[in-house]
This record gives sequence, structure tokens and C-alpha cells, in this order.
Amino acid sequence: MSGELYISGCGTWLPPAVPVREALAAGECEAALASSTGMAAVATAGKETGPEMAARAARTALDRAGAGPADIDLVLHASLYFQGHHLWAPASYVQRVAVGNSCPAMEVRQVSNGGMAALELVRRYPGTGALITTGDRMTPPGFDRWRSDPGTVYADGGTALVLSRSAGFARLRSLTTVSDPALEGMHRGGDPYGDPSPDEQPTVDLGLHKRNYVREIGTAPTAAKVRAGQEAALYGALDAAGAELADIDWFALPHLGLRRLKAAYFTGFGIEPERTTWPWSRHVGHLGAGDPIAGLDRLVSTGALRPGRLCLLAGVGAGFTWSCAVVEMLSRPSWAPEEERS
Repeated sequence: MSGELYISGCGTWLPPAVPVREALAAGECEAALASSTGMAAVATAGKETGPEMAARAARTALDRAGAGPADIDLVLHASLYFQGHHLWAPASYVQRVAVGNSCPAMEVRQVSNGGMAALELVRRYPGTGALITTGDRMTPPGFDRWRSDPGTVYADGGTALVLSRSAGFARLRSLTTVSDPALEGMHRGGDPYGDPSPDEQPTVDLGLHKRNYVREIGTAPTAAKVRAGQEAALYGALDAAGAELADIDWFALPHLGLRRLKAAYFTGFGIEPERTTWPWSRHVGHLGAGDPIAGLDRLVSTGALRPGRLCLLAGVGAGFTWSCAVVEMLSRPSWAPEEERS
């Protein structure tokens, strides 16, 4: 659907963060791995599930937007990992608990790019208002937040974004998504198809999958494809917004480990870490599908993103898909501070 799309509310719900020193003392990770990620702490849930944390974030975002059930035409919930029940619809749970209406509610599965994929769907949906949520709890033994994907530390938490066709404190200037399905095997690693078997892989091991894939395809071709996809999404979003990289005031980047962020963004595009959400996200961890939304919420709720400034949201997920959006801050919402705070 053509026309403007505005952001009228955002929210994040995070459990307490566990300092890396405590994870090291408990044997949850090795010193070398912790050092390479640059992480300081990781948000770690108790009994809260992904959908519960998403619903809590949604209530905050809806309250900030001043939006009620009649203002939401679509609910999309994105996640990366198990949502707590088999054959269950977490989007409907979020809708019941946080929204309370009967509009379409659907789940989006695009791994770490799920939040941005949901934004793509909202942009094309012929409605007047929408709610996007994300939520994950990376629980052992099925998922090891430190070792299942070495280099990125996975966190627990929920995020939410309320979108409107009529008004908001920020405007979506552009959104570009690029897909390269030639890379989908990187998260399969040559494993045979078959019935689910917890004995075959009791703990997710994405590192093993990636090594098997690169062994077959090659390091250089794989890296070239990843780089090309990221460049196409980022520069595509800038071009569509009529902006240059230097025009972007803030970058809400994926909550990857430091080594990966350096390769993909800091060195790759010459983006200074101080202009990104990294100084904060290193105290949170990778929120699955929710990193860009959480980053935007952080920048707005601390007063860092001021009216007239631009923020670039970046997401990447297995498949591979890359999404980048340019958001223009129009006004300071009533719940944001007048002065920037740390």
C-alpha cells in the first residue's frame, strides 16, 4: 500500500542482565569467547516466556501511542526460538493480552530479521494501524546462548512497535529488504531432512552448520554474498530515503558480538561505534528478531534521537535476508525526555 507510515509507539521489556563475569564464574562461557564478543552483560529471563515479554512490551508501546483496540488492524509477532508450546499461535496470545480486538493476528518467521520482515508486511498491508511484537527466551538445553552461535550472545526479551497511517512521532522514510536464498544452507549445514529428533541435535549448533556450509561452498564466495546483500539493503534504503550515509545521525544495529559488528558495519561501512546502539546493546545481547526495534526504542526513550534527525535500522537473518530502514524523527513524544540521558 502506498502512502506514509508513521511510528506512534515503541516499547521494550527486558529481564535483569547477568554480568559476563558471573557467566564466566558459572562456566557458561569461556574467557576467549567472552572477550571476542565484547559483551558486558546479557538479559536473562527467569520464568518469563517470549510471548509474555512481547505482550509486556506491547502494552507499553500501545500506551505510549495512545492506541486502543480500534486503532490496530493487524498484529504481527516475530520470533526466533521456541515460544513455549507446540502447535500454538503466540500472535493470538499477544493480541488477547495486549490488544483485545479481533483483527488478523499472525506469526512471522524470518529468524533474526523477523521484526524487519514484519515491518515490510505492514508497509504493504491496506490497514490504518498495526502492532509488531517480538519475543524470545533462549533456554537451555535446546539453546546455549553463548555457544550455539559463537560470536553472538543471545538474550531474552520482548519488543513492540505501533504503526499508523495518519500520525506519529517518527516517519518511515524508506525500507529495503534483500534476499539471497543461495545462503539458506548455512543454517542447515548439510543435515538430512527428516522427522524431529531431540537425540540428533540436543543443543542448537549453528557454528557446526556454518563450518559445514563454508567447507562445501568456500569462504570467499560466502563472504562475498553476505557482503553484497548487506550493501544492497543499506545503500538501497539510503537511496530510497534520498540520504547519504553521512546524513544518518544514529544506527540501530543488530546486537551482534563486537567482532561481527566490526566486520559488517564499523569497518565495512566506516560507521563509528559511538553513533550506534552498540554501547548499550553490549549490556543486553541479541534479542532474536527484536534488535532494531529495541535499538530505536532506546534512542527515543533516552532522548538521543532528536526531532529532525535520521536513524537507520538494520536487520539480518538466516535465509539470508537483510533489511534496512531510514526513520525520520518528527517530534519528541511526551514520554521521551527533553534532554538526552545515559
